Amino acid sequence: MSDTYNVLIVEDDFRVADINHQFINKMEGFKVVGVAKTGEETLNLLNKGKKLPDLILLDVYIPDVQGLELLWKIRNYYHEVDVILMTAAKEVPTIEEALRAGAFDYIVKPIEFERFEWTLKRYLERRRILAGNGEMEQADIDRLIGAADSGKAETDDDGLPKGIDKITLNNIKGILEMSKDQGITASKLGEKIGASRSTARRYLEYLVSVNEAKTELKYGDVGRPERRYVFD
Repeated sequence: MSDTYNVLIVEDDFRVADINHQFINKMEGFKVVGVAKTGEETLNLLNKGKKLPDLILLDVYIPDVQGLELLWKIRNYYHEVDVILMTAAKEVPTIEEALRAGAFDYIVKPIEFERFEWTLKRYLERRRILAGNGEMEQADIDRLIGAADSGKAETDDDGLPKGIDKITLNNIKGILEMSKDQGITASKLGEKIGASRSTARRYLEYLVSVNEAKTELKYGDVGRPERRYVFD
């Protein structure tokens, strides 16, 4: 198995491309080998490169590409290259088509490093499993396809996902409502409830998933996005 996986970033917004590049630099086992702004530039890099990238971070909204046309071309002609969609497109047909086209993951912008890190760790684990010789046991296949916990209950007695406490959730709702004018970051919320940033973010993302909160992305002075959660 390769010690380092080469990554091609396909993103027409230079600020987002730079952020994605910084994210990759934080991860061991990955290296950015190119950045493309258009579909034509992407295909030229794939056609003329001495070595194909292992992974492509692909935006849906590329100026010279209609929908997921570029993803299908990559799948048809460079099927050994893995693709992760990193896009603002939230439409169900687009997500469904991307999954049918074999995208490894689909991450909706604005993207935070924790979510990005999680999917790249899963990618490394999949490559590790596939690098083994011979046959796989069912447990290995379950880990490969993300079904390792398929037999476990996913909700508690209150109907909430595991890891979401009802009392803490109601407390966070109150904080969000009081902060509705300016919103709140996961870090700030963590300070208020005495929890880690990742725990606070888990609750906030749950509220977004049930349409009780929404996210706003604001760029700071150095171009790094700040994700704020607003009571909806």
